[in-house]
Amino acid sequence: MLNGFMAKRKTLSGRPARAVSSRKNAGRGRKDRKKDGAVWIYGVHAVLAAISNPRRNCRRIVAASPQSAQGLESRLAEAAQSCGAERPRLEIRDRRELGSLLPRDAVHQGAAALCDPLPETALEDVLEDARDNAPNAAQAAVVVLDQATDPRNVGAVLRSAAAFGALAVIVQDRHAPQATPALAKAAAGALEITPLVRVPNVSRALKTLKDHGFWCAGLDARAVETLAGADLSGKVALVLGAEGAGLRRLTSESCDLLVRAPISGAVESLNLSNAAAIALYELRRNT
Repeated sequence: MLNGFMAKRKTLSGRPARAVSSRKNAGRGRKDRKKDGAVWIYGVHAVLAAISNPRRNCRRIVAASPQSAQGLESRLAEAAQSCGAERPRLEIRDRRELGSLLPRDAVHQGAAALCDPLPETALEDVLEDARDNAPNAAQAAVVVLDQATDPRNVGAVLRSAAAFGALAVIVQDRHAPQATPALAKAAAGALEITPLVRVPNVSRALKTLKDHGFWCAGLDARAVETLAGADLSGKVALVLGAEGAGLRRLTSESCDLLVRAPISGAVESLNLSNAAAIALYELRRNT
Protein backbone atom coordinates (compact mmCIF):
# COMPACT_ATOMS: atom_id res chain seq x y z
CA MET A 1 0.00 0.00 0.00
CA LEU A 2 1.37 3.36 -0.98
CA ASN A 3 1.86 6.29 1.35
CA GLY A 4 -1.10 8.58 1.58
CA PHE A 5 -3.76 5.84 1.27
CA MET A 6 -5.40 7.02 4.47
CA ALA A 7 -4.94 10.70 3.72
CA LYS A 8 -8.01 12.80 4.33
CA ARG A 9 -9.83 13.76 1.15
CA LYS A 10 -10.84 17.31 0.36
CA THR A 11 -14.40 18.28 -0.39
CA LEU A 12 -15.70 19.25 -3.83
CA SER A 13 -14.36 22.58 -4.99
CA GLY A 14 -17.47 23.61 -6.86
CA ARG A 15 -15.40 24.96 -9.72
CA PRO A 16 -17.33 25.45 -12.97
CA ALA A 17 -16.79 22.90 -15.72
CA ARG A 18 -14.36 23.94 -18.39
CA ALA A 19 -14.12 22.66 -21.89
CA VAL A 20 -11.51 20.12 -22.82
CA SER A 21 -9.48 21.10 -25.86
CA SER A 22 -10.79 19.43 -28.99
CA ARG A 23 -8.44 17.90 -31.57
CA LYS A 24 -10.61 18.58 -34.60
CA ASN A 25 -7.77 18.25 -37.05
CA ALA A 26 -6.75 14.76 -35.94
CA GLY A 27 -7.22 12.22 -38.68
CA ARG A 28 -7.77 14.88 -41.36
CA GLY A 29 -7.87 13.37 -44.81
CA ARG A 30 -8.87 9.88 -43.71
CA LYS A 31 -11.81 8.30 -45.47
CA ASP A 32 -13.78 7.78 -42.25
CA ARG A 33 -13.43 11.40 -41.16
CA LYS A 34 -14.59 14.45 -43.10
CA LYS A 35 -12.71 17.74 -43.14
CA ASP A 36 -15.34 19.31 -40.87
CA GLY A 37 -14.90 16.56 -38.27
CA ALA A 38 -17.89 14.36 -39.15
CA VAL A 39 -17.27 10.60 -39.06
CA TRP A 40 -19.01 7.52 -40.38
CA ILE A 41 -20.18 5.27 -37.56
CA TYR A 42 -20.95 1.72 -38.64
CA GLY A 43 -22.35 -1.48 -37.15
CA VAL A 44 -25.96 -1.99 -36.08
CA HIS A 45 -25.48 -1.41 -32.34
CA ALA A 46 -23.23 1.61 -32.80
CA VAL A 47 -25.59 3.23 -35.34
CA LEU A 48 -28.71 2.61 -33.27
CA ALA A 49 -27.04 4.10 -30.21
CA ALA A 50 -25.80 7.12 -32.16
CA ILE A 51 -29.16 8.04 -33.65
CA SER A 52 -30.87 7.44 -30.29
CA ASN A 53 -28.53 9.91 -28.59
CA PRO A 54 -29.99 13.45 -28.53
CA ARG A 55 -26.46 14.82 -28.03
CA ARG A 56 -25.34 13.35 -31.37
CA ASN A 57 -26.07 15.21 -34.60
CA CYS A 58 -26.57 12.77 -37.49
CA ARG A 59 -26.34 13.94 -41.10
CA ARG A 60 -27.02 10.72 -42.98
CA ILE A 61 -28.34 7.28 -42.04
CA VAL A 62 -27.69 4.53 -44.58
CA ALA A 63 -28.81 0.90 -44.67
CA ALA A 64 -27.84 -1.79 -47.15
CA SER A 65 -30.53 -3.50 -49.15
CA PRO A 66 -32.35 -5.74 -49.49
CA GLN A 67 -31.75 -8.20 -46.64
CA SER A 68 -30.06 -5.83 -44.19
CA ALA A 69 -32.80 -3.24 -44.51
CA GLN A 70 -35.52 -5.67 -43.47
CA GLY A 71 -36.44 -4.78 -39.93
CA LEU A 72 -33.50 -2.40 -39.64
CA GLU A 73 -35.47 0.49 -41.14
CA SER A 74 -38.12 0.33 -38.41
CA ARG A 75 -35.48 -0.01 -35.69
CA LEU A 76 -33.65 3.04 -36.99
CA ALA A 77 -36.90 5.01 -37.21
CA GLU A 78 -37.87 4.07 -33.64
CA ALA A 79 -34.42 4.95 -32.35
CA ALA A 80 -34.50 8.32 -34.10
CA GLN A 81 -37.97 9.08 -32.77
CA SER A 82 -37.08 8.12 -29.19
CA CYS A 83 -34.27 10.67 -28.92
CA GLY A 84 -36.54 13.59 -29.78
CA ALA A 85 -33.96 15.04 -32.18
CA GLU A 86 -34.44 15.63 -35.88
CA ARG A 87 -32.99 12.82 -37.95
CA PRO A 88 -32.49 12.54 -41.73
CA ARG A 89 -34.48 10.09 -43.81
CA LEU A 90 -33.07 6.58 -43.98
CA GLU A 91 -31.23 5.97 -47.27
CA ILE A 92 -31.32 2.50 -48.78
CA ARG A 93 -28.20 1.60 -50.80
CA ASP A 94 -26.70 -1.67 -51.97
CA ARG A 95 -23.89 -3.13 -49.91
CA ARG A 96 -21.21 -2.17 -52.41
CA GLU A 97 -22.26 1.49 -52.35
CA LEU A 98 -22.46 1.49 -48.56
CA GLY A 99 -19.02 -0.12 -48.37
CA SER A 100 -17.58 2.58 -50.63
CA LEU A 101 -18.48 5.20 -48.01
CA LEU A 102 -16.50 3.44 -45.28
CA PRO A 103 -12.91 2.39 -44.59
CA ARG A 104 -11.79 -0.80 -46.30
CA ASP A 105 -12.78 -3.99 -44.47
CA ALA A 106 -15.23 -2.13 -42.19
CA VAL A 107 -17.66 -4.65 -40.69
CA HIS A 108 -20.73 -2.46 -41.12
CA GLN A 109 -23.48 -5.11 -40.73
CA GLY A 110 -25.54 -3.19 -43.27
CA ALA A 111 -25.83 0.07 -41.30
CA ALA A 112 -23.88 3.33 -41.14
CA ALA A 113 -24.49 6.91 -40.04
CA LEU A 114 -22.54 10.08 -40.81
CA CYS A 115 -22.37 11.95 -37.50
CA ASP A 116 -20.78 15.01 -35.98
CA PRO A 117 -18.44 14.40 -33.01
CA LEU A 118 -20.00 14.31 -29.57
CA PRO A 119 -19.56 17.39 -27.36
CA GLU A 120 -16.50 17.10 -25.14
CA THR A 121 -16.97 16.10 -21.51
CA ALA A 122 -14.61 17.69 -18.97
CA LEU A 123 -13.25 16.00 -15.86
CA GLU A 124 -15.13 18.57 -13.79
CA ASP A 125 -18.39 17.33 -15.32
CA VAL A 126 -17.60 13.81 -14.12
CA LEU A 127 -16.82 15.06 -10.61
CA GLU A 128 -20.13 16.89 -10.53
CA ASP A 129 -21.93 13.77 -11.71
CA ALA A 130 -20.25 11.73 -8.97
CA ARG A 131 -21.35 14.29 -6.39
CA ASP A 132 -24.94 14.40 -7.66
CA ASN A 133 -25.26 10.61 -7.75
CA ALA A 134 -23.59 9.98 -4.39
CA PRO A 135 -26.85 9.69 -2.37
CA ASN A 136 -28.30 7.17 -4.85
CA ALA A 137 -25.34 4.89 -5.51
CA ALA A 138 -23.36 2.63 -3.21
CA GLN A 139 -20.32 3.17 -5.36
CA ALA A 140 -19.21 5.58 -8.07
CA ALA A 141 -16.48 4.34 -10.38
CA VAL A 142 -14.38 5.76 -13.21
CA VAL A 143 -11.78 4.01 -15.35
CA VAL A 144 -8.48 5.76 -16.07
CA LEU A 145 -6.36 4.44 -18.96
CA ASP A 146 -2.66 5.27 -18.90
CA GLN A 147 -1.56 5.60 -22.54
CA ALA A 148 -3.80 2.91 -24.04
CA THR A 149 -3.46 3.50 -27.77
CA ASP A 150 -5.47 0.75 -29.49
CA PRO A 151 -8.92 2.12 -30.46
CA ARG A 152 -10.50 -1.33 -30.28
CA ASN A 153 -9.19 -1.87 -26.77
CA VAL A 154 -10.44 1.53 -25.65
CA GLY A 155 -13.79 0.84 -27.28
CA ALA A 156 -14.06 -2.50 -25.49
CA VAL A 157 -13.23 -0.82 -22.16
CA LEU A 158 -15.99 1.71 -22.83
CA ARG A 159 -18.39 -1.18 -23.38
CA SER A 160 -17.45 -2.73 -20.04
CA ALA A 161 -17.66 0.65 -18.33
CA ALA A 162 -21.18 1.16 -19.67
CA ALA A 163 -22.21 -2.37 -18.67
CA PHE A 164 -21.14 -1.85 -15.06
CA GLY A 165 -22.35 1.75 -14.75
CA ALA A 166 -19.00 3.55 -14.60
CA LEU A 167 -19.28 7.33 -14.81
CA ALA A 168 -16.55 7.79 -17.43
CA VAL A 169 -13.43 6.45 -19.09
CA ILE A 170 -10.56 8.93 -18.73
CA VAL A 171 -7.62 8.97 -21.15
CA GLN A 172 -4.60 11.17 -21.76
CA ASP A 173 -5.23 13.48 -24.69
CA ARG A 174 -1.91 13.00 -26.50
CA HIS A 175 -1.60 9.24 -26.09
CA ALA A 176 -5.08 7.91 -26.74
CA PRO A 177 -7.08 7.30 -29.91
CA GLN A 178 -9.77 9.66 -31.11
CA ALA A 179 -13.39 8.52 -31.16
CA THR A 180 -12.90 6.84 -34.53
CA PRO A 181 -15.42 4.54 -36.23
CA ALA A 182 -13.29 1.54 -35.19
CA LEU A 183 -13.48 2.65 -31.56
CA ALA A 184 -17.23 3.26 -31.82
CA LYS A 185 -17.74 -0.18 -33.43
CA ALA A 186 -15.78 -1.90 -30.63
CA ALA A 187 -17.77 0.03 -28.03
CA ALA A 188 -21.02 -1.32 -29.55
CA GLY A 189 -22.98 1.80 -28.64
CA ALA A 190 -21.26 2.50 -25.31
CA LEU A 191 -19.58 5.62 -26.72
CA GLU A 192 -23.02 7.25 -26.63
CA ILE A 193 -23.57 6.21 -23.00
CA THR A 194 -20.27 6.54 -21.15
CA PRO A 195 -18.21 9.73 -21.68
CA LEU A 196 -14.68 9.39 -23.04
CA VAL A 197 -12.91 12.17 -21.13
CA ARG A 198 -9.57 13.55 -22.29
CA VAL A 199 -7.11 15.09 -19.85
CA PRO A 200 -3.69 16.67 -20.48
CA ASN A 201 -1.94 14.73 -17.73
CA VAL A 202 -2.99 11.47 -16.07
CA SER A 203 -1.10 12.06 -12.81
CA ARG A 204 -2.70 15.47 -12.34
CA ALA A 205 -6.10 13.97 -13.13
CA LEU A 206 -5.55 11.34 -10.43
CA LYS A 207 -4.67 14.08 -7.93
CA THR A 208 -7.87 15.92 -8.84
CA LEU A 209 -9.88 12.74 -8.40
CA LYS A 210 -8.30 12.13 -4.99
CA ASP A 211 -8.98 15.72 -3.96
CA HIS A 212 -12.65 15.04 -4.71
CA GLY A 213 -12.96 11.88 -2.66
CA PHE A 214 -11.90 9.12 -5.07
CA TRP A 215 -9.62 6.28 -4.06
CA CYS A 216 -7.25 5.60 -6.96
CA ALA A 217 -6.47 1.90 -7.35
CA GLY A 218 -3.86 0.93 -9.94
CA LEU A 219 -4.02 -2.55 -11.45
CA ASP A 220 -0.59 -4.19 -11.40
CA ALA A 221 0.08 -7.91 -11.85
CA ARG A 222 2.96 -7.63 -9.34
CA ALA A 223 0.82 -6.15 -6.56
CA VAL A 224 0.55 -8.12 -3.32
CA GLU A 225 -3.09 -7.30 -2.57
CA THR A 226 -6.03 -8.36 -4.71
CA LEU A 227 -8.79 -5.96 -5.66
CA ALA A 228 -11.28 -8.03 -3.65
CA GLY A 229 -8.98 -7.95 -0.64
CA ALA A 230 -8.74 -4.17 -0.77
CA ASP A 231 -12.50 -3.99 -0.07
CA LEU A 232 -12.87 -0.59 -1.69
CA SER A 233 -16.09 1.36 -1.32
CA GLY A 234 -17.39 4.82 -2.13
CA LYS A 235 -15.81 6.60 -5.10
CA VAL A 236 -13.11 4.58 -6.87
CA ALA A 237 -10.90 5.25 -9.89
CA LEU A 238 -9.57 2.07 -11.49
CA VAL A 239 -6.26 2.86 -13.20
CA LEU A 240 -5.01 0.56 -15.95
CA GLY A 241 -1.83 0.79 -18.00
CA ALA A 242 -1.17 0.00 -21.62
CA GLU A 243 -0.88 -3.65 -22.60
CA GLY A 244 2.66 -4.87 -22.23
CA ALA A 245 4.05 -1.71 -20.64
CA GLY A 246 1.57 -1.52 -17.77
CA LEU A 247 1.36 1.52 -15.54
CA ARG A 248 4.09 4.13 -15.91
CA ARG A 249 6.13 4.84 -12.78
CA LEU A 250 4.68 8.29 -12.10
CA THR A 251 1.14 7.02 -12.65
CA SER A 252 1.76 4.10 -10.31
CA GLU A 253 3.14 6.42 -7.63
CA SER A 254 0.09 8.68 -8.02
CA CYS A 255 -2.27 5.84 -7.05
CA ASP A 256 -3.37 5.29 -3.46
CA LEU A 257 -2.75 1.56 -3.74
CA LEU A 258 -1.85 -1.13 -6.23
CA VAL A 259 -4.01 -4.23 -6.62
CA ARG A 260 -4.17 -7.25 -8.90
CA ALA A 261 -6.65 -9.73 -10.28
CA PRO A 262 -6.05 -13.24 -8.81
CA ILE A 263 -5.16 -15.00 -12.09
CA SER A 264 -3.10 -18.18 -12.35
CA GLY A 265 0.56 -18.16 -13.24
CA ALA A 266 -0.18 -19.71 -16.62
CA VAL A 267 -0.41 -16.25 -18.20
CA GLU A 268 1.44 -13.08 -17.28
CA SER A 269 -1.45 -10.64 -17.63
CA LEU A 270 -4.92 -10.09 -19.04
CA ASN A 271 -6.06 -8.20 -22.09
CA LEU A 272 -6.76 -4.57 -21.14
CA SER A 273 -10.52 -4.74 -21.72
CA ASN A 274 -10.78 -8.08 -19.87
CA ALA A 275 -8.91 -6.65 -16.89
CA ALA A 276 -11.19 -3.62 -16.84
CA ALA A 277 -14.31 -5.80 -16.98
CA ILE A 278 -13.13 -8.03 -14.13
CA ALA A 279 -12.15 -5.05 -11.98
CA LEU A 280 -15.48 -3.29 -12.58
CA TYR A 281 -17.39 -6.49 -11.81
CA GLU A 282 -15.47 -6.90 -8.56
CA LEU A 283 -16.38 -3.36 -7.52
CA ARG A 284 -20.05 -3.96 -8.29
CA ARG A 285 -20.28 -7.50 -6.89
CA ASN A 286 -21.21 -6.54 -3.36
CA THR A 287 -23.18 -3.36 -4.07
